[in-house]
Amino acid sequence: MDDWLTAALRAPAVLVTVAIVEGSVPREAGAKMLVMADSFAGTIGGGHLEHRAIEIARTMLEEGGAPRLERFALGPSLGQCCGGVAHLVFEIADRDQMALLDGRRSVDTIRVLALAGRVDGKPVRPTWALVDGSGRHIAGAPVPAFDRLLGTHVFTDADGHRWLADAVLAPRAHLMLFGAGHVGAAIVRALADLPCRVTWVDEREDLFPRDLPANVTIEATDIPEALAEGAAPGTTFLVMTHSHALDLRLSNAILSRPAADWFGLIGSDTKRRQFEHRLRERGIANERIDAMVCPIGLPGIAGKAPAIIAASCAAQLLTVWEAFENAASHPQVSSESN
Repeated sequence: MDDWLTAALRAPAVLVTVAIVEGSVPREAGAKMLVMADSFAGTIGGGHLEHRAIEIARTMLEEGGAPRLERFALGPSLGQCCGGVAHLVFEIADRDQMALLDGRRSVDTIRVLALAGRVDGKPVRPTWALVDGSGRHIAGAPVPAFDRLLGTHVFTDADGHRWLADAVLAPRAHLMLFGAGHVGAAIVRALADLPCRVTWVDEREDLFPRDLPANVTIEATDIPEALAEGAAPGTTFLVMTHSHALDLRLSNAILSRPAADWFGLIGSDTKRRQFEHRLRERGIANERIDAMVCPIGLPGIAGKAPAIIAASCAAQLLTVWEAFENAASHPQVSSESN
């Protein structure tokens, strides 16, 4: 996954972050783009806004300067029909900071950055820090207190100086994928640039490619059931190994978990009926078997080429993960009064 963070470790660059959004804009606060002299990675939404941001970033790359916040009205000044206002932070990417973030992809981190301005008539020196999700200082200089629950935002300290608090969050979605065959490899490629973590499991270590996306971890083991049993609650599962017997053992392990996590099994309607019967014989409850997704993929996509199955599965997983995220953000409130 050649994202903004990966690219930041290779060449001098300017990091552009969406800091504040007003009304309808192409991307959300926290979206990023890394601009190099002759290329860029990531996106803040495309169009004239992105084109103008690249111009500013490349000028900053040549001339230097402190991190600064700029306001862009998308309608009047940029001719974009969104009509909202985007506030972007431009900063020379700090290699030390980027390396620390690269090592923390699986945990939440908040970047805190002093924005250009003056305090007591003196220019503010560039200052940054990294803070973990609990507020513990990890690296960089001391910074003012801020609200960690607001996500990416701009705040003002007691001296009237502005700071960027930028939430760099670990992907909430975690897929445990069993099977390193053609379809499994195609699914890994399809998920490479999506906001998720993938644990890719197979006993045949030689099947795994040498170059892996940054969001993929390999587990070469001859007891994959143990990984399924020990996975954290909220993990999603896809099973597509080279062996129906192994598929059945994994299905049994996943459906026996106390958490009712989403589980997809590659196969036909015939395979599903066979597995339903065998899983009931092993004592799996009917409601868990009914929740098993087999065949996998979106309805209406019948192609069986690995790339087609992978595209269909990736879209299916996105709907599952977004539903989980929405449910977590808007928990149901009981209608019963206390």
